[in-house]
Parts: sequence; structure tokens; C-alpha cells
Amino acid sequence: EEITMKRPSLLLYLTEIPRAVWERIRSAKYMKKFTPKVKGDGHPVFFVPGFMASDNSTKILRKFLNRIGYKTFGWGLGMNLGNLDDLEILSQKLKEIHQKEGRKVTLIGWSLGGVYARELAKENPLLIRQVFTMGSPFKGIKVPNNATWLFRLIHGRKAEEKHGDKIEQIPIPPVVPVTAIYSKKDGIVPWQACMENPENDLHENREVRGSHFGLGVNRDVLEIIVEKISVRAAAFSEVEPD
Repeated sequence: EEITMKRPSLLLYLTEIPRAVWERIRSAKYMKKFTPKVKGDGHPVFFVPGFMASDNSTKILRKFLNRIGYKTFGWGLGMNLGNLDDLEILSQKLKEIHQKEGRKVTLIGWSLGGVYARELAKENPLLIRQVFTMGSPFKGIKVPNNATWLFRLIHGRKAEEKHGDKIEQIPIPPVVPVTAIYSKKDGIVPWQACMENPENDLHENREVRGSHFGLGVNRDVLEIIVEKISVRAAAFSEVEPD
């Protein structure tokens, strides 16, 4: 059954920044005071930012996860301009992290970064522990939205000529654990496009309340990541590929 997806309302779009600021304020005390019952196992966590964002956008979340026992990595490519050629570079970076750390890697992607994270997991499933997407519209990249990168991704001549097949395959999930985080108050992309469908043992959807721009500092998002990054991943083998 086809899911109806609508462009987020103008009100949600126009209030994105003030809502994100409030979410940052709300989460600040939690991040400062939180102490996990069991310290993180130190496995690597690779972050991919959203369109027109850089590693600065994930700095707060990376710092938080470092403090509670994980080893985080930014993508290191400056501003994300929505160039699908970056996937080749990211795939190489992922392999280098895996080889250096000797552990499977967790991927966390925000918006377009989550689309990239899923693609990386499809290409390198044996290197991935799990994936988190935050407001990533992988199920509806052609539906009406307030994100200019989606338009560029789909309608850019070079993108269509060079990556047409890859674009068509984006909705297909990777064969690794995925937690898709979405908000019905997202002012940038339709929330229905940010969900794995169907859900199963590997693919789970988790709803939070908040803005698109605030997902990286949203307390509810942080709690989901803290929960899943330790408990859920423990069920999957750490056996490495040859």
C-alpha cells in the first residue's frame, strides 16, 4: 500500500530554528549529567552530516558519545553538497576506520547523511554494526518537501546521468540493523518518508517529537541512540570478515 506523503507545513518550516534552539537547551543538562549504567564498549561510530552541513553539526553528539565510551569519527569532507560521488570517498574512509580499529562500525546519518549511511551499509554490510538515520527521507526522495538537496539529487542532469540506478535503489534497506528516527513535526521532509517499511527484526522505526534541525541535539534522539548502540548491537556477532 502506497503511503501518502505531504510537504511539511509552512508553520513547521518557519519554526525550525527556534524549535531546534529549545531542543538544544532541553538536552544540555541531560548530556552533561548522564552516566551510562555500563560504559560504552569503545567501538567506532562514523557520522555523516546533512545537506549544507559539516562536521560542526554533529560535534555535540560526537562529544557526548565519546564521553560515554565510544570512539567517534566525523566525515571530514567539509560541507555536504549532495554529491553522490562522495560515497566512494566515504566507503574508503569506512574501510580505513574498520581496519584501524579492528571493530565493526556504527553509522549515524542526519537527513541526507542518513541516506548516505544506508548506502554505505549496503555496499559494506560486513563492516557495519548498525545504522541510525535521523530525519532521512530514504523512502520518498521524489515526494514534495522543503529540502533543496532532494531536488538537486533527483533533477540534476549529472546526477541522473551518472547515478540514476543508485537513486532508484535508495528506498531498499541494507541487510544490517537500522533504527530510523523520525518526527511528525519535521519541517523539512515528510516524516512518512523517513521510516523503514516494513519493520522487521533488523529494521525499526522510532518516533521523537522535535524539529528537523534539532535532531542532533534532541534529548529523545540521544536516549534512543544510547539505548540501541549498546543493547541492540550486542545481539549481533563481532566476527570480522576475512
